[in-house]
Amino acid sequence: MKLSFASEQSQLHNRAFLYGDSVQVSFFIRNAQLIMAEECYFYLMASMRKMRMAIPLTYTLEFFQNLFSEKVLKERVKDGIIHFFAYRNEDENILSKSGISYYFEVDEVDDLLGAQRDYEIDLIKEINVNTNLLSSIHVHCPENIYAEIYAKENDLDDIIFLNPNKRIARSIFGNLLFLEGQTIKIPKTTEGAYISPLMESFVTFIHKNNLAEIIESEMIAFESQKAEEILMISDLKGIFPVTKIRNKTFGKERFLEMVEKWKSSFL
Repeated sequence: MKLSFASEQSQLHNRAFLYGDSVQVSFFIRNAQLIMAEECYFYLMASMRKMRMAIPLTYTLEFFQNLFSEKVLKERVKDGIIHFFAYRNEDENILSKSGISYYFEVDEVDDLLGAQRDYEIDLIKEINVNTNLLSSIHVHCPENIYAEIYAKENDLDDIIFLNPNKRIARSIFGNLLFLEGQTIKIPKTTEGAYISPLMESFVTFIHKNNLAEIIESEMIAFESQKAEEILMISDLKGIFPVTKIRNKTFGKERFLEMVEKWKSSFL
């Protein structure tokens, strides 16, 4: 079942459709409850501020909790990802004061916090992603569209993006975590990685429970080959162990164990 909803002010001639003038944030439902709501809400507020949107006074945490309770939870969605888009209207105001509307849809998933199927990825060299103020939030990105087509044409699940400095930034859909020994390396947001409430929850759990040392890092592409295990965490899709990059295969047992322990902390 696919659910979708729009605000009453939603209009056909909106700037999301015309110019990609929108931000996207995921909210998460597990066991028929909204989880990490506060973290996702503050990420939405920060994303809208970066895009210089006039945040409506009604956009409180309570507003979104009630909205999703009424529109999603009442439809008996047990586990799912809410893809929420806030976009600027095409009206008479200057852009920084234009009205804001929203649209969201829900993808139901079997196990939101569990590791899903194995992923095969590769590096793309034709294009890269930036490292500026907007690189860390989910906004319109033609690089993602190009890379997603490239991945499908080459029987891949995802792509590793480099930044202009030829260092690892992120994948199409999320962030990459590289396990080597007792260390997990994560590309910095200043390298072009996404801010991710889902990943932040996972790495915070690992740090608090001393499961590994977390290092925000600057990584050249070759360092991906040195990893023992790789995990892709996506607010848009979920969690996937990366088991192959070109001719190199990777294990997944240790990351899967960490994911299971983290998932159990939500019970």
